[in-house]
Amino acid sequence: MPGKRSKPKLAVWKFASCDGCQLSLLDCEDELLALAGAVKIANFLEASSAVTPGPYDRSLVEGSITTPHDAERIQAVRKNSRFLVAIGACATAGGIQALRNFADVEEFTRIVYARPEYIQTLKHSTAIAEHVKVDFELRGCPISKGQLLEVVSAFLHKRKPNIPQHSVCLECKVRGTVCVMVAQGIPCLGPVTQAGCGAICPAYQRGCYGCFGPQENPNTVALSAWWTHLGVGEAAQLRAFRTYNAAAGAFSKEAARHV
Repeated sequence: MPGKRSKPKLAVWKFASCDGCQLSLLDCEDELLALAGAVKIANFLEASSAVTPGPYDRSLVEGSITTPHDAERIQAVRKNSRFLVAIGACATAGGIQALRNFADVEEFTRIVYARPEYIQTLKHSTAIAEHVKVDFELRGCPISKGQLLEVVSAFLHKRKPNIPQHSVCLECKVRGTVCVMVAQGIPCLGPVTQAGCGAICPAYQRGCYGCFGPQENPNTVALSAWWTHLGVGEAAQLRAFRTYNAAAGAFSKEAARHV
């Protein structure tokens, strides 16, 4: 009689972040019970202090690399993981802490810490993919729990995750939300931002903040021109592109045009 097949090991790792993306996994509630039945959650300190040694079949990595220690630790995580998925804006684009990439980090530490000489930090907050091979990136600040479950399900069924690459504008159309930028003149990053949130902000008469980062081939120059037409100044446009995904390629490049 063949032996019982072991469950694949799932590990969740934290680097520089707010834990919001890990909480998205815990927020799956009923789905989490089904997930726990399909995989062995071997390392997830947000949920349990119990740790099963690797190697791990799939690792979910939250957070950016901001210290020399983290730069070493992510190498160990990669070496111990068959597949590695970066989850959230911090892991895929440096996160809100990537704002330090455009400033003097030493000045920050002098202002914030009484003994800055004890602080060991890198000059830049960088995405996981800038340090190790990443097999898949899941965007969002925080990530969508539905998309997270899709990624884990794809892993279990040995297929590619079905994550949309289109802009938030399509989500507005799907839910019947009138374009806030066209109808009300509200600045919105929706046309250049990847879908995933369900267009929450425009549904409540607010412009998109770009939480899921740039969509595939975003026309940020055209959007900025329209914002200028709406009366949005250079400083405001700079701030708009330097938020949760400040270090994401397209957003970083567009922000530089408004410095």
